[in-house]
Amino acid sequence: MERLPYAQRMRNRCIAITVLVSIIVAIVHCSSNDDPESANATTEHSVATAVDSIAEAAAFADTNAFDSVVTENPNGLAALKGIEDEDFDNAPAVNAANATSESTESVRDTAHIKSQKDPFLADKIDILLRRYHPDLGVILVVNTRTNEIIAWGERRDGKVQNKPDYIGRATFPAASLAKLVTIAAAMESNRYSLNTPIPMIGRHHTLYLNQLRVPEKYNGPTMELSEAFARSANPPMAIVGKNVGARRLNAAAAKLGYNKRFPGNAPNASSYTAPDTGYGLAEVACGFTTSTTLTPLLAAAQVRAVLTKKPLEIPWARDMSPFAPQKPLALDIGKFSENTYYGLRESMLRSVTQGTAHKHMSTKNMARKNFEALRLGGKTGSLDGTDPVGRYDWFMGFAESKADPSKSIVVIVMQMHKEIRSQPATQVAATVINYWAHQNINPKK
Repeated sequence: MERLPYAQRMRNRCIAITVLVSIIVAIVHCSSNDDPESANATTEHSVATAVDSIAEAAAFADTNAFDSVVTENPNGLAALKGIEDEDFDNAPAVNAANATSESTESVRDTAHIKSQKDPFLADKIDILLRRYHPDLGVILVVNTRTNEIIAWGERRDGKVQNKPDYIGRATFPAASLAKLVTIAAAMESNRYSLNTPIPMIGRHHTLYLNQLRVPEKYNGPTMELSEAFARSANPPMAIVGKNVGARRLNAAAAKLGYNKRFPGNAPNASSYTAPDTGYGLAEVACGFTTSTTLTPLLAAAQVRAVLTKKPLEIPWARDMSPFAPQKPLALDIGKFSENTYYGLRESMLRSVTQGTAHKHMSTKNMARKNFEALRLGGKTGSLDGTDPVGRYDWFMGFAESKADPSKSIVVIVMQMHKEIRSQPATQVAATVINYWAHQNINPKK
């Protein structure tokens, strides 16, 4: 049998709750002849609980009305299809947040949603930002083939924004996303391959001088280059950075768009400067410094360059000026070798299969049919920053159909939180990818 439409299922649930409450009230009346006052109190409590439940269900239905009602949109799409709640059978964390959310802004402005290339996906991003309410949140989705921004969302100052002011801002620490530069420089040097063993001294997420001092006849634990990237291990990536040197690191950073001034200042110039020697060089190589900054827009360009094996191009959108270019913007900054692009891509895939993105980029947050149909890669990063002050949490990555690789997107999630941490960026990215896959990879029949 075909599943009933979402709105009708919600109405049926409301009716079922009403019937259940009526039965409870009848039972209470029948069994409470000896204590009428107690019966009245119990009855009033039951009715109040039922009314609250019905109101909550109705409010939830209204919140998702954008999904269940067929609407015309300015991009010429004939209709917007709703997401079935079966997509989240494997996502208990998302379901819990959905049920307990204290969401937020009472008036929901959807004008900026309807003007986007994919308003359905933009609506889902908007709902996620309202549900998880990060202190600062930027979500960006780009079509890999066309390099066009198809959906975005931004939340700051306690509310969802109707302009993407921060997608091109360059005050956010790149954190471990800077390891992309290090592995590119290592592959370009021809001194490293993906399975080259690197000394692993101490803990993954620390960086002390003694972790960089490798004895001449070292026989301790090692980690492959791609594994060090995937697990975001600081010491081995710092050792690699010191070995390849500042010149190669800075050259690789230039090909990834760092320190580049873009036309119209969209985006702002991201910063990367590797000192010649010393501990500072190790810090930059593994992203353990706030001096290396990255804009979400440039992060999306970097991921797309890895996927397409082409020189960097800044993602564009016709209706996002002055925050993004209005047409494709190719940059004459050179490209890496085929071997380097292969190494970058494989390392990003390993981050999902075995690394720091493995936990959340899984069937915990994605429908199994979507997860199995996609090839997923990415890089995570987190670091304290100062502008604005807080803990930054990044995910940069991609999702492409295994059956048809031309169906592919780049997803960037950047969040900053202060005292209360929101959902991990990787979990948010997985949910966004799940929405997109439901539309494009496994659409309703």
